[in-house]
Amino acid sequence: MDPYADDAAVAHYAEAPPRLVPGFADLQRMSTQLLAESAPADAHVLVLGAGGGLELRAFAQAQPGWRLEGVDPSAPMLALARRTLGEHADRARLHLGYIDSAPAGPFDAAACLLTLHFVPPAQRLPTLQGLHRRLRPGAPLVVAHLSFAQDPGARERWLGRYARFAESSGIARAQAENGRAAVAEHLHILAPAQEEALLVEAGFHAVEPFYQGLGFRGWRALA
Repeated sequence: MDPYADDAAVAHYAEAPPRLVPGFADLQRMSTQLLAESAPADAHVLVLGAGGGLELRAFAQAQPGWRLEGVDPSAPMLALARRTLGEHADRARLHLGYIDSAPAGPFDAAACLLTLHFVPPAQRLPTLQGLHRRLRPGAPLVVAHLSFAQDPGARERWLGRYARFAESSGIARAQAENGRAAVAEHLHILAPAQEEALLVEAGFHAVEPFYQGLGFRGWRALA
């Protein structure tokens, strides 16, 4: 299922992450900080899952010397990213597709935020390997997405927390429950230990958790 296949979803995309992802603005700030620890002031940065443009804009505003490459499989979401970038649009090149559509690099840093839970399990390792191949040795990667224990009791508990946070953010209860059901049916959520093991298997090292907002978790790793 493509969650951004209709115009309404694209038009209102920017409203959703702050209401569904605890600490969304700080997640962007932390991601920028962690990339900047290892990346140069004129870094060439790859963003996988760049549709909408929110992290592209955050990186561009915080780091005026960074050059950005964004990849996303949704043409309408890439068009939205271009609009979201505004005055920074000339600093970003956008590519339609998945990781194999990204330039070869080598890149000085990469980010993949709120994206990997859309990637089917069979494609998760190849996607991470594709990111690793495109990074310079020692370059940082930040990832963040839904990740929690997958035994039935824990899974239901975290999905319920997701819905209750959405409701507390002003989303109607019925809509929050519909969102919970869609997440349960369509997203590919792995346990945190599985996430870390996949990063290591893909070739990354120094894997460190840096963020948790209820069921969302984030890691920084080095190529």
